[in-house]
Amino acid sequence: MAKPAVFLDKDGTLIDNVPYNVNPALVRLSKGADEALPLLQAHGFCLVVVSNQAGVARGFFREEALTAVETRLRELFDGVGVSLAGFYYCPHDPKGSVQSYATDCWCRKPQPGMLIRASRELDLDLAGSWLIGDILDDVEAGRRAGCKTVLLLNGSETEWNVSAARLPHYCAANLLEAAQIAVGSSSSQKREQK
Repeated sequence: MAKPAVFLDKDGTLIDNVPYNVNPALVRLSKGADEALPLLQAHGFCLVVVSNQAGVARGFFREEALTAVETRLRELFDGVGVSLAGFYYCPHDPKGSVQSYATDCWCRKPQPGMLIRASRELDLDLAGSWLIGDILDDVEAGRRAGCKTVLLLNGSETEWNVSAARLPHYCAANLLEAAQIAVGSSSSQKREQK
């Protein structure tokens, strides 16, 4: 039976935003994440990271460097008593300088490819899932995949190109507040279905 998930944007949502960082020593959970992650997992959500990593396409680091980032994320999750169900990233950017990665693709948010791939590989229920992110491209990817969405109002979104496809279901100040919204809303829906 398919399980619900919370898809987490990485930089600026799950961890502190250090642009184009692949140094594991600089990967730190964002404020409230140490409470948010256990709360989500305790309420039956699989935790999945979905992250655009244009630094590969732009030549800032090699794709292989993301292995150490994933290892560090798994350590951080273990440290707060939860497991990371999946780590998905898109190395592409049509404006990139590394030819093999400089392409339009189905996985780069706002496209929903990473979420759809994760749902197939991990047997996830997209309609019962959430995406939490800090920019409207995250929201659009979540909506296109059929998930509910929470936008963190932390200053990361600067363009505010809003449309129906990019309108978040909810907004939150931080990851803990977003987790509380997802848990509260999902619990209410379960009660209504009984």
